[in-house]
Amino acid sequence: MDLKQLEYFVRVAELGSFTRASIALDVAQPALSRQIRLLEVELHQSLLTRNGRGALPTEAGNLLLKHGRGILHQVEVAREELGAVRGALAGRVSIGLPPSLSRLITVPLTRAFRQHLPQAHLTLTEGFSVLMYEGLRVGNLDMAVLYNAEHSPEVEMITLHTEELVFISRRTDAKPDAAPTSARDAVRNRQPISLSEVADLPLILPSRPNAFRILIEGEMIAIGRKPQVSLEVDGLNAILSLVKEGLGHAVLPSYTLSNFDDPAPFTLRSIHSPRIMSQLMLVRSARRPSTETQKIAIEVVQSVLAEAMEPYSK
Repeated sequence: MDLKQLEYFVRVAELGSFTRASIALDVAQPALSRQIRLLEVELHQSLLTRNGRGALPTEAGNLLLKHGRGILHQVEVAREELGAVRGALAGRVSIGLPPSLSRLITVPLTRAFRQHLPQAHLTLTEGFSVLMYEGLRVGNLDMAVLYNAEHSPEVEMITLHTEELVFISRRTDAKPDAAPTSARDAVRNRQPISLSEVADLPLILPSRPNAFRILIEGEMIAIGRKPQVSLEVDGLNAILSLVKEGLGHAVLPSYTLSNFDDPAPFTLRSIHSPRIMSQLMLVRSARRPSTETQKIAIEVVQSVLAEAMEPYSK
């Protein structure tokens, strides 16, 4: 067994397809199949079940997948530690970001990463919580920024930011030249609305198990109400575009408007009785130890997020 064969097998097992793995590894599919077949012959075990839809690990394959991830991770740790001896932190760091934050922090995060870890390779992935958890589980992501992550012995979490969700509507009561210049100003200058009043209005919400949807429903249930869902839309930009057209209201963090160059078409109101507070968490798998590069990356994410959220915390 050699490391290349092990890497090939792990990638095919994780992606569930020789075709996808060959693209990801930049290896011809026949060569990929041949190396995995040699591994099976050496181990006297069938590792993958091949079918028309892809390839799934057998019982033996699942066992090797578990060990293989750990072996490859330890090899990466060894490479990083050897690099540190010569004063260079290298390696690869993959970070998952929610769509609502992608535009706000992608550029500053990339710049900070290049400044503090110039010899490391950064991979940013945008996705919803379910996909992020799966990425952490299979090892495709080293860490992810998630909303209201559930505590579990499988993951380690750091709270990055606590944000109040606000009520977002189409702006109809002011001339464009009188519009606020920022989302935070819009919240300050508007009459608050109670959560009970929000429950009486048509809302455009993401479908379950979106973290915001679960949080909003939970707070409403606590006061004996439930949301009036006019539309279910899985995409925050799409939700805000529909709100802009007057097709309903949204309940989101105010910084989601950073995805729009002009916040003038929107009205934001704080929610009370109770307030809806959402937490941004940095989550990583507890199964794999952090490399030195990943530890620095965690500090970079914390710093960049704190600076990006500072205007919304005043």
